[in-house]
Amino acid sequence: MTRSTTDEAAAPPLPSPKERRRLREAKSLSEEQVAEAVGVTRATVRSWETGRTSPRGRKRALYAKLIAPDPEPVPATRPKAVRRKERPERPAPAAEPVSVAPAPAPAPTAVAPAAVAPTSAREPVPTGSPTPEPAPTRSPVPASASAPPVPASAPPPPEAEPAVPRLSPDEAFDALYAHSAPGLVRQTYLLTGRRSLARESVERAFQLAWHRWPEVAVDRDPVGWVRAAAYEYAMSPWHRLRRVHRHPDAPPSEPARRALFEALLDLPPAYRRTLLLYDGVGLDLPETAAETEASTPAAAGRLEVARAAVAERLPELAAAASPAEQSELLQDRLGGLARAEHVPAPSPARTVRTGSEDKARLWTRAAIAFVALLIAATALTLHTAPTHYEQPVSPPERVGGVPPRGGPQKLTPQDVKLQKVLKEQLAHGPERLVPRIP
Repeated sequence: MTRSTTDEAAAPPLPSPKERRRLREAKSLSEEQVAEAVGVTRATVRSWETGRTSPRGRKRALYAKLIAPDPEPVPATRPKAVRRKERPERPAPAAEPVSVAPAPAPAPTAVAPAAVAPTSAREPVPTGSPTPEPAPTRSPVPASASAPPVPASAPPPPEAEPAVPRLSPDEAFDALYAHSAPGLVRQTYLLTGRRSLARESVERAFQLAWHRWPEVAVDRDPVGWVRAAAYEYAMSPWHRLRRVHRHPDAPPSEPARRALFEALLDLPPAYRRTLLLYDGVGLDLPETAAETEASTPAAAGRLEVARAAVAERLPELAAAASPAEQSELLQDRLGGLARAEHVPAPSPARTVRTGSEDKARLWTRAAIAFVALLIAATALTLHTAPTHYEQPVSPPERVGGVPPRGGPQKLTPQDVKLQKVLKEQLAHGPERLVPRIP
């Protein structure tokens, strides 16, 4: 037991499930190859990349070594101190959580811009507030450039880091909610075609996020976490049993937007979600596949089928020269449809937080009351139950075909004669025991 705990503590940290999949595909490794190298099945590798389970022990170390990013080459002609100083800034490893404090950029959000902005360069569906542009990355200095010699003993000058204000959990949640909730409501409306269901799904997802805030706060993409929860709730088939959400809302009056709206609702839910994530939100194909819990080839197939189905309703989309132009045109149409519709604004962040806390408190009290009722019923049963088994008496039954006994039977002549002899004999000796019968 001590050895297992020590090995697990010494194992290297793993990136997030989405980053694991991205690193594996960046190395051109399939799920079968990773499973064969680690010694597990393909289903186990897929569960690692979707976040349902995590490897442990020796398999964790092998898996982390297998998907670890390759180290960047360092010029060998420069001194060691200068090479460490002028090396380009590398992104933070996937295992480190993204800071929830707002960046010094103009947008006062509680989540780092890298976790909020989409990964591709395309403009996503509007999210309610502008997203700051990422800072340009410095390029490495070529080895042939001249640089003053730096003594090997002199340490590099420390770089001044900007002071990041620390936010409380309530402030961080409110900032995340104010930044992403309006845009998520519009996206969910495109997914379901129901305004009230879109608002309800986003608020329910944020309530779940506040209930699991320690997990969401350290996630690499908090907006993606909430978006996945909102989409799952909005696409639940149980909403068909609710009368208010049984039919979609009225389509737009403009013919082009009406055709796009009807084409989206005619798609199967999985294809509609893939199209919205890739062409609407702006995710790349591996991230779209990871969020929909599908393989990358399956996500690509769904995207092609969905685009072809929408292109049949939109002639301008079918006339696009290339898939890239088709994607940009479809993204522009989806953004215009999301901005044109009057989607209800979500409730204030404080209302969502208090609603989540009240719901958690209600479920806790209900669970305690149920357990108390179960204990009381068990105690009452033990008190009133009999201590020993008593066999029940069977009810009486009437038997047919047997004549009832009404008294002594009628004597035969031989019985009458024997009775007379017995009465005449004396009652002494063996003669009474063995009477003589004439």
